[in-house]
Amino acid sequence: MSEAPTSPVLVLHGGAGTIPHATLTPARADAYHAGIRAALRAGYAVLADGGAALDAVVATVMALEDNPLFNAGRGAVYTSDATHEMDAALMDGRDRRAGAVAGICGPKHPILAARAVMERTPHVLMGGEGAMRVCRDAGLEFMDPAWFGTEARLAALKTELARRASGAADTRSDADKHGTVGAVARDCRGHLAAATSTGGLTAKTPGRIGDTPVFGAGTWADDATCAISATGQGELFIRTAAAHEIDARMRWGGQSLEHAATEVIEKLLAPIGGDGGLVAVDAQGNVALPFNCAGMYRGYVRGADAILMSAIHREPWRTEAA
Repeated sequence: MSEAPTSPVLVLHGGAGTIPHATLTPARADAYHAGIRAALRAGYAVLADGGAALDAVVATVMALEDNPLFNAGRGAVYTSDATHEMDAALMDGRDRRAGAVAGICGPKHPILAARAVMERTPHVLMGGEGAMRVCRDAGLEFMDPAWFGTEARLAALKTELARRASGAADTRSDADKHGTVGAVARDCRGHLAAATSTGGLTAKTPGRIGDTPVFGAGTWADDATCAISATGQGELFIRTAAAHEIDARMRWGGQSLEHAATEVIEKLLAPIGGDGGLVAVDAQGNVALPFNCAGMYRGYVRGADAILMSAIHREPWRTEAA
């Protein structure tokens, strides 16, 4: 999937796994596609206006954080204590400058909290009251904890806690277990950036941190190679340093983005039980969207024609003019 050097590219994902066909009504599927389209348009508007990749991925993720269908910001899943603990990360491919937050609840847009860490502190990853202080000093909008929850997420928590109490097998779909949103972009100057945001795992143990804020695992960007945002079973993305593994295969092994990304998902993660996927773009504007689970919410826009593509399941792309 190649593109001219000056053509901007934006790719997003809205989480690994799919909603079971039995409950995925046409209206619900349309709502997911509409959310993907809206987020792509928000981010691509930045790129089309000559804006930076960093600003484009932030705009894209903010749109997804505002949509309660996705597991980030409003709509984040609950911990086992019925609380919200959100992670987010942002990385600039120009100099590998990065910022991330872990286990926070309060800022309306966790991705802006990550940006505040990157731009207002000498640190890379923050959590707890220190992160909250940075967000307040940056003037970020805060919301009451109840704002982040939805009835669907609370029902999923209750179902999962009841299942655990009964000892029944876990038959949830990938989409019901976890989810993440993220975006990668290449701007008209050839710079790359990546942003990822998540509520984590349904009924996760409080204090659990996934791969999203771990640079080199779930988020990565370097102008020399690629930008990556991952979704799935975070512990295994951390254990394999999945995002950086793709970078290393490209940088030192001479592999293409598609080859490196596919190999990591199918031959490094899958054999140890790692399910999920990622979206990526390289320095030339090539795109990769591999996943090894039932499906992955994903889409991208690139080129002068601004063709928008979005799909949920393993099915042909639904293609529309943006």
